[in-house]
Amino acid sequence: MIEKTMRQFLGENPDMKYLFFGGKGGVGKTVLAGAAALWFARQGKRTLLASTNPVHSLTSMLDQDVFGVPTLVEGVDNFYAYEIDTKDTIEKSKVEIRDKISWFLKFADVKTKADEFVESATMNPAFEESAMFENMIDLMFEDKYETYVFDTAPTANARRLLGMSSVYSMWVNKMLKSREEATSLRELLSYSKKKQEKDPLLEYLLEFRERMARAKDLLTDDQKTAFFFVTLPEALPIAVIKRFITWFHDFGIPVGGVVVNMKIEDDAVGEEAPDFVKNRLKMQQGYMEGIWSSFPDVRAIVPLFETEVRGVEMLGRTAEAMFG
Repeated sequence: MIEKTMRQFLGENPDMKYLFFGGKGGVGKTVLAGAAALWFARQGKRTLLASTNPVHSLTSMLDQDVFGVPTLVEGVDNFYAYEIDTKDTIEKSKVEIRDKISWFLKFADVKTKADEFVESATMNPAFEESAMFENMIDLMFEDKYETYVFDTAPTANARRLLGMSSVYSMWVNKMLKSREEATSLRELLSYSKKKQEKDPLLEYLLEFRERMARAKDLLTDDQKTAFFFVTLPEALPIAVIKRFITWFHDFGIPVGGVVVNMKIEDDAVGEEAPDFVKNRLKMQQGYMEGIWSSFPDVRAIVPLFETEVRGVEMLGRTAEAMFG
């Protein structure tokens, strides 16, 4: 019933470089992202599996510490994993913000210290998310790997993260307009002494706009980028995808398709199976009908295994189910 499998989709998109896996919490995003990364690595592509989820799971899944630095996964060529540490980025951002605010206060002859402004800015709940976005696009811009597979936070957070390039672009354009108006007014009022001074804030905004434009180009390039929704054959994960899939299209983020995870295989349930298992299978079969009718781009159905997916061997089994 799958019209185009994951393998066929990637075969038709040979330049695919950035793959994102997302969905409701608990659907197995980390496992499927890991399986995809392993598959690419075994195709001979230098691959990075990176977690942009503030609650990282790669270290546990791989039985190997991959926090803070891209690390070669033991026993697999070309396969690197990385739980992004935002701490250094946040501290660096605080320094940059302090410098910019200090300069602006001096420029405006305001006798207030920058620290209280910095504290207000960095206590914003979105600050860590912004740092994660910066880390993510830094990885993409460095271009050290042939394929990048991102294990994202639950869908609402992933939506905000991937939409930041568009939001930032709108913000920086408004900031530039305000900056130009303020500069014109300042010159009109004949502050000749400072008229020729270099404007580092304006330079920063222009550089930042260029950076966001580049990020947006990468994230909306359907030849290089695809976001895959992961769901279980259950009501809530399906509802999450229905709610957010349109948003991804509206922001121009290419949707690669849907992967169904933890499906109980029909032939694995015999007459002697407990009623609990039979009822679960019947429930899943009902939701599968809804998945087929709602999502024409189902790429793979991954079975519920007899044990948890942990370690390279089980990731390999998952990859076979996804790409076999």
